[in-house]
Amino acid sequence: MKQISLRAAVIVFGAGTLTLSGLAYAAGSLKASTNKDLVDAMHGEAFAAFKYLAYADAARAHGHPEVAELFERTAKVERDEHFVEHAKRVGLVGTDVENLRDAIKGESYETSDMYPAMARRAEVVDDKDAAWHFEEVGGDEAKHRDAFQAALAKISAN
Repeated sequence: MKQISLRAAVIVFGAGTLTLSGLAYAAGSLKASTNKDLVDAMHGEAFAAFKYLAYADAARAHGHPEVAELFERTAKVERDEHFVEHAKRVGLVGTDVENLRDAIKGESYETSDMYPAMARRAEVVDDKDAAWHFEEVGGDEAKHRDAFQAALAKISAN
């Protein structure tokens, strides 16, 4: 199995290699509680997938490639089967324009609100490294937002 770093997995997953367009169920027919449960399950599956990829990187670094492969196989199921099936049921993926607008909204929030607040809270309690980390990631999120905005402008011009 090809080794993939956690950072590469986040980039690949975050860039939207999972295309679910046209696969959505009639999401509007779900009861609110079921929709919430599916979204909660998606968060759990996504977290588990990336956690397992981090575990795989560690296992490989510790000289246990068979354990790394187990974690990678399991991460793939969490992402490609469980997450995708939940996502289909809630109608996660829309048109490219809708998806870009949603991505811009999320990245903008992370850039302007979430990471700055986290950095401030870490700074207040003297967790300097974490504060620096939050600031750095917030800057990355701004770049993501800008790239999504450029893509939206490009496809909207056509």
